[in-house]
Amino acid sequence: MGGLAALARQAGHRVTGCDAGVYPPMSDQLRSLGIDLIEGYGADQLSLKPDVWVVGNVVSRASMPDGTPRYPLMEAILDAGAPYTSGPQWLADNILQGRHVLAVAGTHGKTTTTSMLAWILDQAGLEPGFLVGGVPLNFGVSARLGRSARTPLFVIEADEYDTAFFDKRSKFVHYRPRTAVLNNLEFDHADIFDDLAAIERQFHHLVRTVPASGRIVVNGLEESLARVLHMGCWSEVRSFGATVGDFTARGEPHQFDVLQRSEPVGSVRWELTGIHNQLNALAAIAAAEHVGVAPSMAAAALGRFGNVKRRLEVVGYVGGITVYDDFAHHPTAIRTTLDGLRRRVGDARLLAVFEPRSNTMKLGTMKARLPWSLEQADLAFCHRGGLGWDPREALAPLGERAKVADSIDELVNQILAAARPGDHMVCMSNGGFGGIHAKLLAALVR
Repeated sequence: MGGLAALARQAGHRVTGCDAGVYPPMSDQLRSLGIDLIEGYGADQLSLKPDVWVVGNVVSRASMPDGTPRYPLMEAILDAGAPYTSGPQWLADNILQGRHVLAVAGTHGKTTTTSMLAWILDQAGLEPGFLVGGVPLNFGVSARLGRSARTPLFVIEADEYDTAFFDKRSKFVHYRPRTAVLNNLEFDHADIFDDLAAIERQFHHLVRTVPASGRIVVNGLEESLARVLHMGCWSEVRSFGATVGDFTARGEPHQFDVLQRSEPVGSVRWELTGIHNQLNALAAIAAAEHVGVAPSMAAAALGRFGNVKRRLEVVGYVGGITVYDDFAHHPTAIRTTLDGLRRRVGDARLLAVFEPRSNTMKLGTMKARLPWSLEQADLAFCHRGGLGWDPREALAPLGERAKVADSIDELVNQILAAARPGDHMVCMSNGGFGGIHAKLLAALVR
């Protein structure tokens, strides 16, 4: 929604917005764009009288325990008969019309792969527009319009989560891509999907919107995606990752050759780590080729790719201890992040600090996978705030390697008691994590 606000501002609209507890980097971006942000969802905001209300999918018709609306502004909008739409629908109607949309879908890696693809096209001189669910370091903003008159390309992170309380389709069905990346697919969003098959069906709805002249870029390692395409596919398919795929890699994740049908076509040398980023790179290269960017040029551009804020981002180095921030919240993403960091730091101690904050994790659906996700960590520290289940029980297989705290301050104290010079400390959450990064750095200085 923050990126959408930035696009609307660039398109010449006056934009205001409201939310609860906005945190960096998006709060910083909105402020720099001069977009007024109102805290909370008070009905008095109806006096703004905008031309249209764009409603994010966090908004619902839910009530507080005392029976009052959780989102009184939405109730006021409905009572007044004021015009409203969803974010994805507004994008489709006002930004994406007439453009070649390149959409990146998947349970993991959407933000990073979308950023890679936008950077490749930018470096090829194609001046794409883009909308990313994070802030790519190469651009410093999460969204831009691009020059649609000259090169009508738009790269968008395509999320399978539902659109709005009044439109329960996945957001990505609104985008109508000509190039669609299916990066990976496993069960997530247990608050809205009953099982993996339900998510596979939504991915197939996306496949149905790609024209015959379009391209589906698919991870050949994923059985779930094979099932999606088996439901029907009407477009050109290019695979990556699998040994017999169209695009494969030879070498380590930080330094590898790109092969196209077994022939070397480029090399990637960069600071990123992890097999997941190697696969993300192959997906971006395959998608860029569909709009005329040679794989050799795409690989060279990735050598200058600076990753995304909150993707294993170093936020400080104090007393020989390195502190990282990462967006990981799904068990697979946590494991992937820790695997990548382990490759980078070797035998150094790795401290994993995390909070099961996503709706899926709050439900406890994947709590049994937490010990597996934390295998690479020497020590694990969990914040249990807001959970309806006990992480101590879930983390019991880790024994003394795992600690659980009821508050951020208690968590910080636990970490400080265990930390020592040479440690690498990665904080993982899909929220602000109570400002734990700053608290840790300040405490380590003392």
